[in-house]
Amino acid sequence: MSSTEPRRTALDALHRALGATMTDFAGWDMPLRYGSERDEHNAVRTRAGLFDLSHMGEIAVTGPQAAALLDHALVGNIGSVKPGRARYTMICREDGGGILDDLIVYRLGDTEYLVVANASNAQVVLDALRERAAGFDAEVRDDRDAYALLAVQGPESPAILKSLTDADLDGLKYYAGLPGTVAGVPALIARTGYTGEDGFELFVKPEHAVELWQALTKAGEGAGLVPCGLSCRDTLRLEAGMPLYGNELSTSLTPFDAGLGRVVKFEKEGDFVGRAALAEAAERAASEPPRVLVGLVAEGRRIPRSGYAVVAGGEVIGEVTSGAPSPTLGKPIAMAYVDAAHAAPGTEGVGVDIRGSHEPYEVVALPFYKRQK
Repeated sequence: MSSTEPRRTALDALHRALGATMTDFAGWDMPLRYGSERDEHNAVRTRAGLFDLSHMGEIAVTGPQAAALLDHALVGNIGSVKPGRARYTMICREDGGGILDDLIVYRLGDTEYLVVANASNAQVVLDALRERAAGFDAEVRDDRDAYALLAVQGPESPAILKSLTDADLDGLKYYAGLPGTVAGVPALIARTGYTGEDGFELFVKPEHAVELWQALTKAGEGAGLVPCGLSCRDTLRLEAGMPLYGNELSTSLTPFDAGLGRVVKFEKEGDFVGRAALAEAAERAASEPPRVLVGLVAEGRRIPRSGYAVVAGGEVIGEVTSGAPSPTLGKPIAMAYVDAAHAAPGTEGVGVDIRGSHEPYEVVALPFYKRQK
């Protein structure tokens, strides 16, 4: 196979048999949609959707000083995470505090962690962790080929999964994981997701992926479960106000610029990579608020896209980072970084420059959608 050809997940043939429209995403051939992305989106909001997320990057960090290494390498307090729990965090550049990637870290045992990186940044994160591991009694292992990752998301997902496992799903909290068996397949069952709905991510060996997908599909027939692609995953996370690396997050932004300074834990013991730069970024954010990430809801029907200018009073005040039609709201929506003076919900006179036309938008607080618990 040519090195320029995208990689294929263990579920590739199944996706094609289902008639999926495939796309090259971060070097992987992934399903974009199976039919109507709007129908897939609405299924996750009202019933359940099944996703192949095997492009995500799994990195194992193990050993007596695994926690100390992760506390040094990442901005979060990973050593305080209890076994069986997970934490959202980031890995930043040392020189300026810019974000290399946002991550989920699962603590599987006393000295065993699973770091899950975005597909586009997995190699960058792996290289950085290996470099930062110098002097620590810990191993950083590339486990990307060891896992397939399936996700069941939506209000019916607990019932669907319960029919296939005797694992204690009721006791499994949000951002937690436990080992179990699903349809006879050994899995790490995690209650996480990227849709704004309740749901589960299932880490399994690639050779078990097709068997598990088919079992979940059959178990979800009566509940209206449908296969879902990356397109609806993007509109779901946008409605939920969740950042996407390359859009809301980048090496040119610190966590404080992105409004996510809460993930940086200065109080943890010891130094960590990027600490000095991040401390300066925190001071800047407190004294001179940077552009603020806000939600925008269209008054008309024109769709904003990443990179479009946000305007007010004839001046450019910001830039759209993500935009799409919202199936749930029935209107186009966007996330955008705007000057702090225009960031308050309800600020008047704000628009988006769409091909030379200043379309009116309402500034709203994020998220656009929050599920009823």
